[in-house]
Amino acid sequence: MKRSHFSAYDITLGALFVALMAVGANITAFMPFLQVMGVPVTLQTFFAILAGLVLGSRLGFFSLLVYTTLGLIGAPIFAGFKGGVSILFSPTFGFIVSFIVLAYLVGKLAESNRKLPMYIGAAFAGLIINYFIGVNWFYFALNFWIGGEGISFTLAWSSMIPFLIKDTVLAVGAGFFAYRLEKSVLHRTQLRQAA
Repeated sequence: MKRSHFSAYDITLGALFVALMAVGANITAFMPFLQVMGVPVTLQTFFAILAGLVLGSRLGFFSLLVYTTLGLIGAPIFAGFKGGVSILFSPTFGFIVSFIVLAYLVGKLAESNRKLPMYIGAAFAGLIINYFIGVNWFYFALNFWIGGEGISFTLAWSSMIPFLIKDTVLAVGAGFFAYRLEKSVLHRTQLRQAA
């Protein structure tokens, strides 16, 4: 039977992922050399996928929703230590929206089968959602609500190739890491809680 509420343990884990998302968004503040074509490299996609795999669909969704809400009300936790409602009009806000959706889907897939191939497959499904929502938002933002000459659909996608390569590698890493975590630390913790 599914619980209708989150335990203190769940809330602690969820808060940890909110913090990891904030750190992952600003990793270049600590390692400024991590840039591709002048655009900072983040670990947000990695941690969003990991949230779905580790926390599951409900708690993963809730954690990423809290992260997004905190950023929108002004906490400087988005990339570049940005926050506030103005980020809604940013061409990259679609990626932030995608984190909430992908955490839920990745969690649902992982809950259906706690095997390594499913963890890897779920991570890739999350990556597809991340880029589908994020890049399309990027394209529409630059062409319809941000001034300028716009950008072609092909260029919008091709400009993301370096980031896609990085995120593909990290998605596989997230799948392996979450699987090992599930089989060791989290499993033992859950057994202790059930006792």
